[in-house]
Amino acid sequence: MSDLENKKSPVVITIARDFGAEGHEIGRILADELGIPLYDNELLVRASLRAGESLDKMAAYDERLAVENMAFLPDRYDARSYSDKLFQKMSQVILDLGETESCIIEGRLSDYLLRNNPNHFAVLVTAPFEDRVEIVRKKRGLNKKKGAKLVKQQQKAREAFYKRYSAGKWKMTSGKDIVVNRAKLGREGCKDVIAAAYRYKVAQLEG
Repeated sequence: MSDLENKKSPVVITIARDFGAEGHEIGRILADELGIPLYDNELLVRASLRAGESLDKMAAYDERLAVENMAFLPDRYDARSYSDKLFQKMSQVILDLGETESCIIEGRLSDYLLRNNPNHFAVLVTAPFEDRVEIVRKKRGLNKKKGAKLVKQQQKAREAFYKRYSAGKWKMTSGKDIVVNRAKLGREGCKDVIAAAYRYKVAQLEG
């Protein structure tokens, strides 16, 4: 697809990832396959510039937000004044991307934010718990017990992020157009399924 077509009819893929299912790795090879950008840490750069914050501060917010108990108390000044403001900035970045270019956006509640965009389709990359523990354990050199603890903690944090910023209206499993199982398909298989859906959507728009 040409740059002009890309801007006229952008098709946006959002990827939600169960922790340990290698959603980020799949997103990277998908971006290479399709020749479109992947926005993950890049979102932090853009949002931090809008918010007037340093990248380091923005990254720290992104990592800790969902696991901070204070973030679940909406009437507390310290919960709303900083984390909510930054999330609003990041949300606008995601909405802008959805209107301007074909791309892949990972996490950050992007599937919920773009749910009304007709040229968006939402993907969940998942795998059974034991498979995700094994992937994480091998990557980080952990034993099975520590690997399982980490997967549970990080999964809980991601789910909490969805709950808080959708006001309980959206879950990681909500509204997905495609669900791919990393354990069954591998990275390449997951990439191929998502790429086929993307190309079908582009062909529809061009037709």
